[in-house]
Amino acid sequence: MTPRARLLATLILTLAVVALRGLPAQGAALAGAFALALISGQALRPLLHRLAHVEGFMVLLLVMLPFSVPGTPLVTLGPLVLSAEGLARAIGIALKTNAAILIVFALLGTVEPLRLGHAARGLGAPVRLVQLFLFTTRYVELFRDEIRRRREAMRARAFARRTSLHTFRAYGNLAGMVLVRALEKAARVEEAMRCRAFDGRLPAIGIEEGERGILAGPGLALVVGAALIALDRLP
Repeated sequence: MTPRARLLATLILTLAVVALRGLPAQGAALAGAFALALISGQALRPLLHRLAHVEGFMVLLLVMLPFSVPGTPLVTLGPLVLSAEGLARAIGIALKTNAAILIVFALLGTVEPLRLGHAARGLGAPVRLVQLFLFTTRYVELFRDEIRRRREAMRARAFARRTSLHTFRAYGNLAGMVLVRALEKAARVEEAMRCRAFDGRLPAIGIEEGERGILAGPGLALVVGAALIALDRLP
C-alpha cells in the first residue's frame, strides 16, 4: 500500500472512530486498532510505551471530566459529584483517543516523514503545511540534542531540580536559550536555501507515486469504518 493510500485510510478510520457514540463500538474500535498495530509489525513493549506517553496528556481530563458533567450521581465527595454520564464520556474519550493513536501507529508508523509529506501533498494538503511538517521532522532531533547538551551543562554545575524560584528561573533560561538557538538556526537555513535559489516551493513534493493499489486500502478502511458506525447506531 502506497503512503498516499495509507494516509487516506488513516483519515477514514480516524473519522469513523471519532463519530462513534456508544461504548461497545468504541471498545471494538480500540480492540481492532490494537490488533492492527500488532499485525503491522509494531513491537508490543514500545507500543505500550508510546501509549503511556499519550495517557500522560489525558490524565487531567479523565480525572476532572466525570465530576464536571451533570447526571446520575455515583460518588459524592463533598461538593463534587461523580456522575455516570461524565464517567461514560471520559471512558469514551479514552477509548476513541487510544484507538485513533493506534491506527496512526499501525498505518503511518513505518512511513518515512519525507514520503508522508509527499503523500499529504498528493492528497491536496497545502504546500506550506507540508513544508512545515518536513522542516519539523528534519530539525526536531537537532533541537532535542541542543536541549540535552544544555541540561548536561546544568548538571555539570550541580543543578538539582526543586520546587523553588531558582529552578523555575533555570528552566526559563533553558527554554529561552533553545528558542534563541532555534531562531539563529532558522536564519542560517533560510540563507542557505536562498543561496540555492529557493523560491518558496519544494520541487520534490510534486513527485509521483505508483498508483497501483491506491484504492484498495482506503476502500477496505471505508468498509470497516461504515461497519463500526452501523454497529454503533444499532438499537
